[in-house]
Amino acid sequence: MNDTVTDATYRVTADELRQFIERFERLEAEKKDIADQQKEVMAEAKGRGYDTKVMRKVIALRKRDRDDIAEEEAVLEMYKEALGM
Repeated sequence: MNDTVTDATYRVTADELRQFIERFERLEAEKKDIADQQKEVMAEAKGRGYDTKVMRKVIALRKRDRDDIAEEEAVLEMYKEALGM
């Protein structure tokens, strides 16, 4: 009886492990698809004459807090003035 319980437990654990791995693999595939779509958007924007490097900076800025951005820009301006830029 003990071997039966151990075998059943092993099968359940193996099935659960397989499910976790397969879920992760599906998410990886979805992530790749999304990354491909993002590349397509940037290629289209570039084809229309937009500067994609600047667009990426704008996207990164939109993720940040306004106060953090303002503080960083103030320090940047102060440093530029100190250097005569």
